[in-house]
Amino acid sequence: MNVQPVLPRPKTAAGRYLICITGASGAMYGIRAMQALIEKQREVHAVVSEWGERVVAEETGKPFSAWAAESAIPKNRIYDCRDLAAPPASGSFLLDAVIIVPCSMNSAGAMASGLCQNLIQRAALVCLKEARPLIVVPRESPLSLIDLRNLTALAEAGAAILPASPAFYHKPKTIDDMVDFVVGKILDRLYVEHELFRRWEG
Repeated sequence: MNVQPVLPRPKTAAGRYLICITGASGAMYGIRAMQALIEKQREVHAVVSEWGERVVAEETGKPFSAWAAESAIPKNRIYDCRDLAAPPASGSFLLDAVIIVPCSMNSAGAMASGLCQNLIQRAALVCLKEARPLIVVPRESPLSLIDLRNLTALAEAGAAILPASPAFYHKPKTIDDMVDFVVGKILDRLYVEHELFRRWEG
């Protein structure tokens, strides 16, 4: 089966990224990715699914709105997941990448089937049709054959599949160290320089 190439595209002036958080466990990966891009002075937009909101609150003890306020994301850059008229629903809204972190298997299945039931799914499919980078960060284990086929379909369409799989060669001492490793891998894929983990030097 042919794999759709990711074509060169013009960069936006500020480096504009959309962080999407779905209902999979691992909400801190999405929050930290948002923070890391803001720390690098990138323009960050965000959308959280209904179950993503629930997981953020349960796993971190704070609602997403509190994290967004702490990270100084303007309210007009946070979108309702049900709003299919929001800017990221259109290909004319230029984004350097869409990052779905974490990505639930429900979301992966919907996107692999071409469904646009919410803004996250629509933004992802717009990314693919416009040949812009789409990074999908699944955090499910184990993966069923259906899950593997859905992730394969997304990869064949041009998405980067980046499992939330922290390494240990950098000798992490805290959960934050493990989260930063995965977020660092996301930033590597975006060609954004960072100091989130110590690189392997042999």
